[in-house]
Amino acid sequence: MSLDDLRTGGVIRFPYLWVREAERGETEGRKPRPAAVGVRIARPKGGDVLVLFPITSQPPAPDRFAAEIPEMEKRRAGLDATLRLWIILDEYNQDIVDQSFYLEPAPPLGRFSKAFFLPLMKQFIARRASIRGVNRHS
Repeated sequence: MSLDDLRTGGVIRFPYLWVREAERGETEGRKPRPAAVGVRIARPKGGDVLVLFPITSQPPAPDRFAAEIPEMEKRRAGLDATLRLWIILDEYNQDIVDQSFYLEPAPPLGRFSKAFFLPLMKQFIARRASIRGVNRHS
């Protein structure tokens, strides 16, 4: 696989840095975790930008913008279908393909269906003004 295979809805392993950790001065994700590629923004110079959302087994607080992942979608995404998992959508990591210290040219774990993932991305876009992110390429 090459980094060209990173596309919307794909699920990869990524050392996600939570916003709360970055605010405390941490600079590295504590562990590689499944993360969903929210969008890949093509840029003619400087490398494409990826927006990544974390996947967690910890139930989110009621005020978080998150979605529980249905069993069939966990299977499609190459995740453990026996665990309750959520995709967190009120924060993200941003990285630049071909300049990243964190992206690996490993095959994606799997991919979410468009029917599941695209409505979440529409909600993300509608709420983007209140969503915080961490730039991993700065």
